[in-house]
This record gives sequence, C-alpha cells and structure tokens, in this order.
Amino acid sequence: MNWIQSLQASIDYIETHLLEEIQVEEVANQASVSPFHFQRMFLMLTDMSVGEYIRKRRLTLAAHELVRDDVKIIDAALKFGYHTPESFSKAFRKQHGLSPREAKSGKGKLKYYNHLVIQVIVRGETPMNVEIREKGPVQIVGLKQEVSCVDGNNLAEIPKIWDRLNEDGTTEELAAMNNGSIEGVLGICVDKSKVKPDTMDYWVAATYEGNHDGRFETMELPASNWAVFEVKGAMPHAIQHMWNRIYTEWFPVSKYKHAGTPDLEVYSNGDPMSEDYYSEIWIPVKK
Repeated sequence: MNWIQSLQASIDYIETHLLEEIQVEEVANQASVSPFHFQRMFLMLTDMSVGEYIRKRRLTLAAHELVRDDVKIIDAALKFGYHTPESFSKAFRKQHGLSPREAKSGKGKLKYYNHLVIQVIVRGETPMNVEIREKGPVQIVGLKQEVSCVDGNNLAEIPKIWDRLNEDGTTEELAAMNNGSIEGVLGICVDKSKVKPDTMDYWVAATYEGNHDGRFETMELPASNWAVFEVKGAMPHAIQHMWNRIYTEWFPVSKYKHAGTPDLEVYSNGDPMSEDYYSEIWIPVKK
C-alpha cells in the first residue's frame, strides 16, 4: 500500500466509524504511522485537526438528517456523540451559523463538509532541493516546553516560544554554543503521546559537544537517514509552505516514509524576514 492509499485508508476508517468513539491510534494504524506524526501530517494537508474533521463530518451528517429525515433534535444529538441537546445545539450553531431548530424549519444555509478524498497533483514548475544524508547520533542542548497538540494548539504556541527566547537572548546564546555537526538553531518536535496523550515537547536547541552550565537540557537524536530539504524565503511562510509540499508532492512519489523519530527545522543566521533567508527541514526517513 503506497502513501496516498494509506492516508486514504485512515480517512475511510474515520468515515466508517463516525457514529462510534474514534481513537486516533486506530486511525493512525491505517497509515502505519504513529498518532503524533499522523496528526501533524493531517493538519498540514487539510488545515484542520483530526478531531475537527470528525466534528465537522458528524455535524454535516446531523444536518442532513434533521432536514431530510425530520429526526428529533435530541435523537440527532445522541446519535452523533453529544450528551445533551444544548451541547449539540452549541456545536451545530458554531458550524452552520443557525440552530438545529432553524435548520429543521428550512431557515438559512447549512455548511457541509464532504468526505475527504486525497489526490496527488503533479507539479514541476518549482524544483525541490533535497538530499538524503546519513548522520548521527547527534547530541543537542537547549530548552524544551511541553505543548498540547489538541486541535492544532501547538501551531499557536510554538511561535510564542520563539518570540520569548529570541527576546531574552537564548537563541543567540545557543547559536554561539553550536559546535556540532548541524549548523544553526534547531526547532525540534518530540512525541510524548505514549506518556501523555496529545502532547509533545518542543525544543529550541543547537548541536553541541562538551560541558555546559546546566541552564540547558541535553538530548541525543538517534542515528538516521535524513531527507534534508532546502528552504528559501521569509519565515514562517516559507517553511510552512515547504512542509506542505513535502507531504503533498515528495512523500507520495518517493520511496521513503517517516521513520517516526523527531524531525528538525534548522534556522541559519540572518534576517528571518528576508526573502533570501535560508533554512532547512530534516526528516528522518526509511524505505
């Protein structure tokens, strides 16, 4: 089963079990990746979390039944996973912009979200510069913060971490300490879901060999084959755009899949707001 088929199998699993309690672990199993990496991949490809997609699909089907089959509001609420008509009505109004009662009476327009179908769009106008490198193990030092991944909260929290550490001089200190095999300051996502569901540690770090004053923590990245992607452009748009291209253009046609260990964003010295700014994405891969 190739990458696209695996991802589609996960989405089809969601559709088949929409009226049941869905565990992300089971969804990710269909794609043969960890729940952490599946949720990151899903969010990058669809601009919504797995939980958000499930809610939108359930409320779409609920709207269908209220209008087409004239079911009772309380019956629709229970069928689609809401314990009270009040909680159902609140979620329904948030998505559709009107109450279930108004929908039943034909007032207003409903917002439907259809079953996702993954497609590959062949693009060739902009080349991707990527190199497979064997490296490691790699020792890093830095600071970490636990971040929630629920509904994509990590996307809002990580820029705040960078703002704080840029402001207090920590990133400059790490850049000066760097004496390892990867140049630049690193942003690293480390899956913690086996210990605490829907969480990760986000590190701002540098590769470093030697002693340090104890202000920073240490971690060793395992030896890996890395797919290293060149990124050129202003932050954060350039690196976010490259992540999207990796999952929509490179993984579907490459012979590799994610190895499941932490991946890296590597930030060089220079003005991150410049259109000439250089950075890299390092993804551990296996055939």
